[in-house]
Amino acid sequence: MTEIAPDSNGEGLRVCIVVAEWNAFVTHKLLEGAKSGLRENGVQSDDITIAWVPGSFEVPAATRWSAESGRFDAVIALGTVIKGETDHYEHIASQAAAGIMETSQATGVPVVFGVLTCETPEQALDRAGGTQGNKGEEAATAAIQMARLRQRLA
Repeated sequence: MTEIAPDSNGEGLRVCIVVAEWNAFVTHKLLEGAKSGLRENGVQSDDITIAWVPGSFEVPAATRWSAESGRFDAVIALGTVIKGETDHYEHIASQAAAGIMETSQATGVPVVFGVLTCETPEQALDRAGGTQGNKGEEAATAAIQMARLRQRLA
């Protein structure tokens, strides 16, 4: 039996972080967590590219372009969708999730879902460095682990 354990060594990996500007009071904190998580696991600053998009709906397109470029071992998708008074929230959240998943499956490049879908701004801030940790940092670790797993399975 062969078992491949998670590997969080990011040395030599190239990572693109796609981050939505909408709800910047949260996404900037997610980005800081992601950058910190990558650097703490050995990814060099020069090997991190940050691509800004207007909102979470645009994140899947940029993750696709990043993954198809051949320049990155993994892509991290960051955004924040906060529920409002209409069903707009559900459309954006579901399309962002579907597009990100489809990109990873179609390209073979790990694309990690770091888009928060929260009921309130407070819930979002709790997950962007507050009481629930920083989901951007968690996404960074997941991206490294998935990139290493892809290498080992290739």
